[in-house]
Amino acid sequence: MTDSLAPALPRTAAPAPSTAGLDAWRSMAAVQQPSWQDPGVYSASVKELSSLPPLVFAGEVDVLRERLAAAAQGKAFLLQGGDCAETFDGATADKISARVRTILQMAVVLTYGASLPVIKMGRMAGQFAKPRSSNDETRDGVTLPAYRGDMVNGYDFTPESRGHDAARMVKAYHTSASTLNLIRAFTQGGFADLRLVHHWNKGFMANPAHSRYESLAREIDRAVRFMDACGADFEALKRVEFFASHEALLLDYERALTRIDSRTSLPYDTSAHFLWIGERTRDIDGAHVDFLSRVRNPIGVKLGPSTSADDALALIDKLDPAREPGRLTFITRMGAQNIREKLPALVERVTASGAQVLWVTDPMHGNTVTSPNGYKTRNFDDVIDEVRGFFEVHNALGTFPGGLHVEMTGDDVAECLGGADPIDQDAFLERYESVCDPRLNHMQSLEMAFLVAGALSKS
Repeated sequence: MTDSLAPALPRTAAPAPSTAGLDAWRSMAAVQQPSWQDPGVYSASVKELSSLPPLVFAGEVDVLRERLAAAAQGKAFLLQGGDCAETFDGATADKISARVRTILQMAVVLTYGASLPVIKMGRMAGQFAKPRSSNDETRDGVTLPAYRGDMVNGYDFTPESRGHDAARMVKAYHTSASTLNLIRAFTQGGFADLRLVHHWNKGFMANPAHSRYESLAREIDRAVRFMDACGADFEALKRVEFFASHEALLLDYERALTRIDSRTSLPYDTSAHFLWIGERTRDIDGAHVDFLSRVRNPIGVKLGPSTSADDALALIDKLDPAREPGRLTFITRMGAQNIREKLPALVERVTASGAQVLWVTDPMHGNTVTSPNGYKTRNFDDVIDEVRGFFEVHNALGTFPGGLHVEMTGDDVAECLGGADPIDQDAFLERYESVCDPRLNHMQSLEMAFLVAGALSKS
């Protein structure tokens, strides 16, 4: 019996539901996977996940694919943001609302700068697993498994915490469900009202460090007041679409949450609306690419500076053989020093092939450094320089710079250096909270939005 993800459409004959090929990945190289310590717990966890309701619905996924198709055609812009790695303890109402609020604030600024709809997507409700460069971590002569995210093991450096516990996948599911419920309440219940979100941005402008963005903020204020004076339907502007995404890293989890849509008999990964393949797992013959090639979700792929044009074309052939706009997003993470040199050849070859992918910049992952006092960090100026390079390349080639993918938080953390109201390394001692990679804080995220809005207005 198949799972029903949306109301069935009238039809004369339904195609036979099929799970063909969904388990082919099990015979392929699957990197960055846990070594589950208890086979019994693993089997019980996968069985439970396979029977639980979907976290998202096929109809919602189809809507997102349409929105991303518009972005790929230059008619919309994607804003994707959230934690590097979500934690179970961090799934509180205050932290979730702060993150959603920041994304909505950024989206208002970007919408005005681009004069285009902005697709709002969180790295939320599923970003509980992270790839690591080493399987182990050693402290004071003691070696334990590396922390791979709360879906796999704990952050505390003890044997009990660092064991790979498959029951954590079930907890990740329930935490994701709670997060999605809260996001839906926020974005559909008046929290996202355009006038309220714009009012929040006035608080950002109250800081003298951000005075250079005052002109754009004033223009947005005039536009909102103009709409209000004209009797614009602000009831419609009180609600927004908000989509969930995460890296599809743990294939056991993704496979267990894949369901067959009753309307089409096609498989959808119902753990999120949008899933991406990381730089470490994009091997064309690997398990991750094979599995995601078989589900109907829109798919992203991270492309680092070592990516060749042939690599990109092979990924298109595997993940988007029908050349369907909205199906495939390339998320480039080149580093500020590489973006202007490495990106043009990829864009030119992909464009010449006729594929209509969505190009998005991830200016975070290629710019990670270690601060003098030993913290993993990023320089805000480097992050912004990569964004500028991304726009410069697309403007020169006549292609569309279609989105921004950032690791950010709505909290007042100190993890990335710089910004107009600068964070220095001494602030790390009290306000560095990330368990994995450094994130832009609330103010740095809004500053980025104003800078990108300026680039979009010129694009």
